[in-house]
Amino acid sequence: MSITKEEELIGMKKISEVVGTTLKLMREYAKVGMSTKELDNYGGEILKSYGAKSAPYETYGFPGYSCISLNNEAAHGIPSEKKILKEGDLINIDVSAELNGFWSDNGGSFVLGTDIHNHQPLVDASKNILRKAINTIKGGVKISEIGYLIETEAKKSGFKVIKNLAGHGVGRSLHEEPENILNYKVKSNRERYKKNTTVAIETFISTKSTVAVELNDGWTLVGNKGGYVTQHEQTILITDNSPIILTASNEIWN
Repeated sequence: MSITKEEELIGMKKISEVVGTTLKLMREYAKVGMSTKELDNYGGEILKSYGAKSAPYETYGFPGYSCISLNNEAAHGIPSEKKILKEGDLINIDVSAELNGFWSDNGGSFVLGTDIHNHQPLVDASKNILRKAINTIKGGVKISEIGYLIETEAKKSGFKVIKNLAGHGVGRSLHEEPENILNYKVKSNRERYKKNTTVAIETFISTKSTVAVELNDGWTLVGNKGGYVTQHEQTILITDNSPIILTASNEIWN
């Protein structure tokens, strides 16, 4: 969305702090032996305490308050009593919500406990690439150039990007223009980032796959060639200089 009034900025800051805080608290709450459903319910209670509504639940009828993807799941994992967290699991939590007509989105991948499966390099690549991409965004920069940066940095780290998952505009709804902020360069895309707009920038960094495919449950996405995928996401306000990271309360870079 385009921020034109002070109250719009206040509204976006408020909901962004809510989703960021929820993500941080859920990450800290995750323990070995807990089900992803229990973790999701905890996040749902935090959102309710702020008066916020889960965006995937409200918008798409998603069966959970947040998307919790485990190990080989790339995105949109359904919280379940049957999915029990184990030492060394690769977990992704994606929290988006609405409050007072404003929407914000953020996510992060992390390793639970000891990194016995060596997922941390993939997690670190995703985090660091997102930080580098966001620090390069300002009004007038081509969307495709940031996609090029993300893919180039992924390759440098020995990884790939998922090409059919993307960041997006956010604000008055969960997904707005620009719709496809992709993790690689699309030469035909001449669109540029616009000053005073809010967008959700997200990385999808992968060990083997380049395309996410949907499972029979109609939600869960996995890589087309297997392996693992990490995602990190921040909602930002674009300026003439470095963007303002609205969801910084998630502390995904700490």
